[in-house]
Amino acid sequence: MRSDFRTIDEYIGTFPKDVQVILEKIRSTIRKLAPKATEAINYQIPTFKLNGKYLIYFAGFKKHVSLYPAPRDAAEFKNEMSKYKGGKGTVQFPIDKPLPLTLITKIVKYKIKENEIKQKNN
Repeated sequence: MRSDFRTIDEYIGTFPKDVQVILEKIRSTIRKLAPKATEAINYQIPTFKLNGKYLIYFAGFKKHVSLYPAPRDAAEFKNEMSKYKGGKGTVQFPIDKPLPLTLITKIVKYKIKENEIKQKNN
């Protein structure tokens, strides 16, 4: 797989059409919730930055898409996220199952609040 992406469009364009649709849904969900966020490529994956700090990353793989960092330790997410694979700060959504946009929305809103708190404390 390529690793020299300059834009999220370039990144998404490397995937099969069905995965592109999923990645675009994630992207548009983030964009709608954080319209002031800027798009970037960091660690060779799509990244949204808000107030000069990373907000959230997402990535596509052969059998799943991932969202980083996922607040797995936050009490309000433990139940919902336990249904999905992933590491300490990652959640993986299988591409052969419906995309849980409600959960993704909650995660992004949570990350926006975290970002705002960090911004106020600086």
